[in-house]
Amino acid sequence: MRTIVGQVLEHLTGRVWLYPHDPDPDAVRPSVAVIADDRGSVLIDAGNSPEHARDIQSAIATAGLPAPKWLVYTHHHWDHTWGACAWPGDLTVVAHAASVELLRAEADRPWSHRYLYDQVKANPKLGPSFRARALAIPDWADFRIVLPHQTFDDTLTLPTGVVLRHVGGNHAPDSLVAIDSGVMLLGDAFYPPPFHLRTPDDTLDYAMVKQFLSERHSYYVDAHSPPRTLSAALVGQ
Repeated sequence: MRTIVGQVLEHLTGRVWLYPHDPDPDAVRPSVAVIADDRGSVLIDAGNSPEHARDIQSAIATAGLPAPKWLVYTHHHWDHTWGACAWPGDLTVVAHAASVELLRAEADRPWSHRYLYDQVKANPKLGPSFRARALAIPDWADFRIVLPHQTFDDTLTLPTGVVLRHVGGNHAPDSLVAIDSGVMLLGDAFYPPPFHLRTPDDTLDYAMVKQFLSERHSYYVDAHSPPRTLSAALVGQ
């Protein structure tokens, strides 16, 4: 049996804790960050499923961190938002304004294993993503997509001091980054478009990466890789 990585939160620096990504690319389980504060923690992304969300909740309790009060979507893609329905309903869900219509369109789809199968049959390029969704959601009975409660256009500073900034990009138009304690949490912002929309010419957004590095944060964390220090990121650019 494959060992699931990330059963405990890892303290990165300052107030930032990380529930690590699953390195198995077929799982499509991104990392989720918790920015701890006694006024209520800030959760960066919801997990890819209710099960993933419950694993993160258990890890937060084990670490003795304050319960989340805000949930931030780095962008609307399923692996960053589909766990939201398993988080307490009193969380304030925050996202870029463009997320609302994108998520509303996703919420209108008749999600089920039959629907996933039919979509992949019609467009095989959807296979990697939709097979991962089928594995992540074994039972659709209580599943729902949660729309944001609060949105912004350019920048937003949460009451605990966490800074959110819209960056857009080719991966998703609603991509944002979160900054706290010298850590820039990137989501998937500099990635190329999703696989089913990608062309042979699509690559990482190196201009965006260069801009991020010019800000000289201590750590850079994208959702599907281990954290990188500034020096390591500069070497790898």
